[in-house]
Amino acid sequence: MTSITGTRPGGRSARIQQAVHDATKELLAAVGRDELTIPAIATRAGVNPTTIYRRWGDLAALLSDVAADRFRQADPPVETGSLERDLTTWSEQFLEEMGSGPGRSYIAEVLAGDSTGDNAGICARYAAEAISTIVQRFPHLGPPKVDEVLDHVVAPILYRILFTSERPATGYPTSLVARLLSGAAPR
Repeated sequence: MTSITGTRPGGRSARIQQAVHDATKELLAAVGRDELTIPAIATRAGVNPTTIYRRWGDLAALLSDVAADRFRQADPPVETGSLERDLTTWSEQFLEEMGSGPGRSYIAEVLAGDSTGDNAGICARYAAEAISTIVQRFPHLGPPKVDEVLDHVVAPILYRILFTSERPATGYPTSLVARLLSGAAPR
């Protein structure tokens, strides 16, 4: 998933955001979620706690923002030369990352502190961008629309990660992609 132009501010604001995000990640690793406080994050980031409260409001909103940022992927989706393999490779990687312990925690953090839905929307756009990159490679095949891939591949994966006790099997995304491309999924 690639960065969305215009989602993050530039200049001093971006430096502060990066410092606060870095401090939050470092403290999460060092002391864990239960011991994390905004004053500790502010001290580590070299900013005043009021800066964090003004920008994020509370710890849950800050953690949601940090978790949403982790969904961003710097590299474009793998290009295999096949629409089905590209979508399958991406969706298997998505399952691997989001279905892991840290991935599940990121999803929970995004949702827990996101009263407006903004961070969930950012995560959805990151996934949509990656899928768009893939389907745009194959215009001659009449690929599915991005929303169709989100509805028939990404949504079932996230549902299984969030609401079932067992992580979906590795081949689960492969079967979802195959069903979508065969026309078995409603369009």
